[in-house]
Amino acid sequence: MGAAVLFVGGTRSGKSGLAQRWAEAQAPQRLYLATGRADDEEMAARIARHRQERGQGWHCLEEPLDPAGALASQMSAAQPDGKGPGVVLFDCVSLWVANLMAADMTERDILDRVEALAASIEAYPLPLALVSVEAGLGMVAMSSLGRRFQDTLGLANQALARVCGTVLFVSCGLPLVLKGQLPEEIC
Repeated sequence: MGAAVLFVGGTRSGKSGLAQRWAEAQAPQRLYLATGRADDEEMAARIARHRQERGQGWHCLEEPLDPAGALASQMSAAQPDGKGPGVVLFDCVSLWVANLMAADMTERDILDRVEALAASIEAYPLPLALVSVEAGLGMVAMSSLGRRFQDTLGLANQALARVCGTVLFVSCGLPLVLKGQLPEEIC
């Protein structure tokens, strides 16, 4: 079984940067499993900036709705000669949950997908980093949609944290260990 690390924190906390640094230390060939969609100019620019920051050794797979299926496909397509990716960076769970909500899925349907992802993580043979926003630190959202997102994402983060060997909370670019040990690659 591969090692799974969950990086969770607020917006612009540094979680994606630490996850990328960890993944780059794992293997020279890496898969970036992206859930973001370029639905507007700002998001398109953000995605382009992230691509540029990743540099060499990264292959990007965009899967806004079914990352568990993408991971399963990667496992079945793994090359025995080891020429495929040696690590996966899933960025990010929170955008994935938002995408599923935008597709009019119920909380139960979303959490069923999260549980399927969690099951695939437990069987995944490669090191895996997951990135997610911690939406529960601020005030309760003012809209019912915002509250539904906070609740669903909080439950999703809990389900994924249960199956990850390491869970790191990131604030101000600094990791705090919630579960497991601080990986030496990001010390």
